Amino acid sequence: MTAPYHIEGEDRQGRWVVTCDHASNRVPPEVAGGDLGLPPEDMARHIAYDVGAAGVARALAEALASPVILSDFSRLVIDPNRGEDDPTLLMKIYDGSIIPANRHADAAEVARRLDLFHRPYHRGIERLIASRSAPVIVAVHSFTPQFIGRPPRPWHVGVLYAGDTRLAYPLLARLNAEPDLCVGDNQPYSGHLTGDALDRHGVQPGLPHVLVEVRNDLIETPEAQRAWGNRLAPMLDAALKNAEV
Repeated sequence: MTAPYHIEGEDRQGRWVVTCDHASNRVPPEVAGGDLGLPPEDMARHIAYDVGAAGVARALAEALASPVILSDFSRLVIDPNRGEDDPTLLMKIYDGSIIPANRHADAAEVARRLDLFHRPYHRGIERLIASRSAPVIVAVHSFTPQFIGRPPRPWHVGVLYAGDTRLAYPLLARLNAEPDLCVGDNQPYSGHLTGDALDRHGVQPGLPHVLVEVRNDLIETPEAQRAWGNRLAPMLDAALKNAEV
């Protein structure tokens, strides 16, 4: 079995822990022989992973001189950014596409995938956080410009948070000062999702944290991903200084 995640830059000494929960659209062979039954064009969409997010996360971690942990299984295998009791943990239909290999997945199959992928990934995050002195978490995601049948999303980038705004507010201030950006404040989603990755590793332990979402049509190429990572890094460092944590 291949590892459900990998870590890059573990020897870097920065305080940041960069996470990318939806880094990959890979379906491991342990699940339906490596094929969920979806056509390639669906597996290339946002329903299978966060398009471009892994490249942004890598560039950001490098610029912050900090490590990054990236999942190595599709969110359609099981979603590591959902609590174990969340009804969307294993999706059977998503943005108009039925996922054939998930249609008849029962509780035993969900438990098997939790043990193989979801739980090891979260143990990896816990280990990485424990290796840092005064760790700070930034989660990197991307979002689709438009769901089928829904209005277009105007935001270029969004900052998500729940009750802890120590990093979110100063980061929002810096992003909003950029004249070319339309910035989402808890958009395109709310940052309050009980049991998600940041709730588990940031909110509950009381660690400083923030989630950044970049619209995926802006990060389709490696060059664009690196540019966004390099653009976000000094803003995050400045937000951390403002937060005084």
